Amino acid sequence: MGMLQTMRWFGPNDPVSLMDIRQAGCSGVVSALHQIPVGEVWPVEEILRRKQIIEADNDRYSALSWSVVESLPVHEAIKKAEPSRDLYISHYQQSLRNLAQCGIRTVCYNFMPVLDWSRTQLTYAMPDGSLALRFVWLDFILFDTCILKRPGAEADYLPELVAEAKDRFTTLTANEVRELANTVLLGLPGSEEAFSLTNFQSLLDAYQTIGDQELRENLYYFIQQVAPLAEELGIHLCIHPDDPPFPLLGLPRVVSTEADLDQLMAACEVRANGITFCTGSLGVRADNDLPRMVRKFGDRIHFIHLRTTKREDHPRNFHEADHLAGDVDMYAVVKAIVQEERRRKQAGQADASIPMRPDHGHQMLDDLTKKTYPGYSAIGRLRGLAELRGLEMGIERSLP
Repeated sequence: MGMLQTMRWFGPNDPVSLMDIRQAGCSGVVSALHQIPVGEVWPVEEILRRKQIIEADNDRYSALSWSVVESLPVHEAIKKAEPSRDLYISHYQQSLRNLAQCGIRTVCYNFMPVLDWSRTQLTYAMPDGSLALRFVWLDFILFDTCILKRPGAEADYLPELVAEAKDRFTTLTANEVRELANTVLLGLPGSEEAFSLTNFQSLLDAYQTIGDQELRENLYYFIQQVAPLAEELGIHLCIHPDDPPFPLLGLPRVVSTEADLDQLMAACEVRANGITFCTGSLGVRADNDLPRMVRKFGDRIHFIHLRTTKREDHPRNFHEADHLAGDVDMYAVVKAIVQEERRRKQAGQADASIPMRPDHGHQMLDDLTKKTYPGYSAIGRLRGLAELRGLEMGIERSLP
């Protein structure tokens, strides 16, 4: 049985081809219609067109299927509870109906305000010469206080770190300042959404009256409207944790801890209200016990991202480590997943094999000379998948 092995594919413009994914040993593809503006309905015709592209060579080679949508984005009006939110929720519901009509049953989303993810460095040199993604808290403070110059930003940080950031800012060249700003404002890979310093502060200002409790309430309202429909349609919704899993730029983050997930699962108890279990995002926090969380939320885990991060000298500094290294106990996590899949199989559940993708591989070998989406070059993910595949097989064979 085992996890359903997949890779993310950003569509026809992705430098990593479907044949690359097929040759990595995957049978599933994780994709999205990034060309459709956030909030608009995904038409059946566009869904089928993407599905046909993915399956085009199935008569000649080993079969691929569109296994997971990542992501069907949540419009900012929903996150902010603006008067138009019910309109955008109705669009979301229709997109779910259209996906179900096309046979797609797993939909990943997130509820991070403004920025979906953030790093401060895209080419951090590892000891073996490969390149990794990295987040450095001091550099983020520098961006916030010296480049963006967000009003009131300094009050969010320790005074000594603000002073250190300002000192460091004076040593940066114009190119280094531009590179840091572009990295922080990158947005999700594959997305058509772009951020710039000229409009970014206005996006943050729109959240001035939205704190932690308000954002939670807005998330729970959203999931209460869409998860029961997803349950009827046979679709699994699965929320991606915050990345990084702590507040940024004065914005709340409400999907970062076990307690956060507890509250969200309780807010709507249908099984369709589920989790994308991302070991990299959750693993940044030392207070998240990932194997225990798999055991606790196992029946609500509908999609898995396996990667590991390594915390550095400051608890909010981290980089993407090799898939079997870093701070995540990948053996214990995968063992808990295998045990959950066995439980599902014994219960006769149709979704006993959970879709998994190796996330955020290092840029290495021939990919060092290619332009790829940060974290999504082919060879680094292939290495990660091979290691995870071997780990899973070893665990499967060691269990009675």
